[in-house]
Amino acid sequence: MTSPLHCTAYVDGEFRPGGERLTRLNPATGEVAATFDRADQSVVDSAVAAAVAAFPAWSRTSGFERGALLRRLGEVALERLDDLAATMTLEQGKPLNEARGEVKKFAQAMRFYGEEAERILGETVPNESTDFLSVVQREPVGPVAAITPWNYPVELLGWKLGGALGAGCTMVIKDSEYTPGAGQVMAECLDAAGFPPGVVNIIHGAGDVGAMLAGHPDIAKVAFTGSNATGQKLFRTVSGVTQLTMELGGSCPMIVTRNADLELAAAGAVRRSFRNAGQICIAINRIYVERSVMADFSDRMAELTRALTVGDGFADPDSDVGPVTMEEIRSRTAQHVVDAVSRGGRQLAGADDHPSGGLFRSPALVVDAPVDSQIMTAETFGPAVGVAAVDSLDEAVAHANGVAGGLAAYLYTEDLGETMRAGRELDFGNVAVNNVDAGIINAPYGGRRESGFGSEHGREGLEGYLQYKHLRIRHTH
Repeated sequence: MTSPLHCTAYVDGEFRPGGERLTRLNPATGEVAATFDRADQSVVDSAVAAAVAAFPAWSRTSGFERGALLRRLGEVALERLDDLAATMTLEQGKPLNEARGEVKKFAQAMRFYGEEAERILGETVPNESTDFLSVVQREPVGPVAAITPWNYPVELLGWKLGGALGAGCTMVIKDSEYTPGAGQVMAECLDAAGFPPGVVNIIHGAGDVGAMLAGHPDIAKVAFTGSNATGQKLFRTVSGVTQLTMELGGSCPMIVTRNADLELAAAGAVRRSFRNAGQICIAINRIYVERSVMADFSDRMAELTRALTVGDGFADPDSDVGPVTMEEIRSRTAQHVVDAVSRGGRQLAGADDHPSGGLFRSPALVVDAPVDSQIMTAETFGPAVGVAAVDSLDEAVAHANGVAGGLAAYLYTEDLGETMRAGRELDFGNVAVNNVDAGIINAPYGGRRESGFGSEHGREGLEGYLQYKHLRIRHTH
C-alpha cells in the first residue's frame, strides 16, 4: 500500500473509472498518497439509481441474511486490516497502530449490527373491539446517503453502514476527499463480502459532491458526520421531507474536582486531548480544574504531554501523535495557543512548530488560559488544550455548558454526589466519569444543541433507519 492508490466509483457492484482525477497528498511526507475520480452529477445519479433499484429486494431480505452479510463484512475488513490501516495513515496521518485499532472497531460494529438486524421487532396493540387487531411493524426508510469524515473514515462509516444495512436500507456513501483510499479499500471489502449489486455504492469527491447527493430527490435519509458549518449547509440542501442524522462535534470540556484521582485524570486528559492529533469530535478542548488541585494536575499533565512522541505514523507505527491532516488545522491550532498565551496563559508543553516541520506539531498544553480565550471557547480540532482554574464544581459546570456544542463532557471525581449532580446538570449527549471513552457500540451516541441530532451506536443507531407502519385488521371470526 506504499504506492499511490487510484480510487474509482463503486456503483451497482462495479468499479467505474471516470471523471476529473484529483490527488491526495500524505500529510507526513507531502508525497502522493492516492488519486481519485471525482464524481459528477451523472455518477451521483447512477449511484442513487442503483440504490433505489436494489432497495425493494434488499428491504425484503430477512434480518438474518442481512446480519450474516454484515458479519462477513467485518471478517473481510479484518482480513484487509493492514491495507485499510495503511490508507488511513498515508492519507490522514494517524499512527499505523492506531489505524489498525480503528479497523477492529469497524469489525466490532459489523458484528453488533449483524445481530441487531435479527432483532427488529414489532408489536400488537389492543383495540376497543375484539373484531380488530392492530399490528405495528417497523420498515426501512429507503435509500440512504452517508457523508463520512476524514478523521475516522473507516470506523464512522461503520456506524452508518451497520445501522442502515441492518435495518434494510440501501446506501450511497460519499467519502472524504482527504481519505479516498479508505473508501476504495472498503468498496473492495463490500464486493468481497458478497452484498448484492446496488445495496452499497461509494463515490468520491468534496463538499459539492456531497451536496448533490444529499439534495437528490430519491434519497430518503442523510447521515452526516462533520463540522457544524458544513452541517448547516447540508441542512439547507436537503428537501423538507428528507430525514437527517447529524453529528457535528463541538468544544468538549473536562472537569477535575478536588476529589479526583489526579494521576488517572491527567492520563485521561492527555489521551483524549491528543489522540489522532486532537482531530476527534469528542477530543477534550478545555479543562476546568478546582483551584486547590490545579498546580498538581497541571504538572502531571505537562509531564505526560512532553513524553508523547511525534512522528510519521507509517514509518514509526508506535508514534503517539502524527501530523495534522491539513494546513488549516495546523494554523488554527497555533492561533489558539498564541491567543491564550498572549492573554496570560502559560504554555507548559509544546513548541510553536515541531522539528519535523510541515504539518507536524508538538502537542500544546496551556494552563491559566482565560475562560473566554479561543482555546477555551472554540473547537480547536488539533493538538492543543487549555486549562483554567475554578472555585467550585458549579462554576465548572456553568463554563462547560456555556460554550456552543453538546456532544461529550468528561468528569473526574471520586465523590458519588458530585458524579450524580454533574451528570444531571451537564447538557451533553455523552458524559464520561473517570474515563475518556464517551462512546461504546452498544449504547446510543449523539449530540445536543449545536452538536447535532439523532443517535448512532446501540439499537438506536439502527432504529434511526426504520419507520413505523400500523396494520389494522378487521376480522369477524
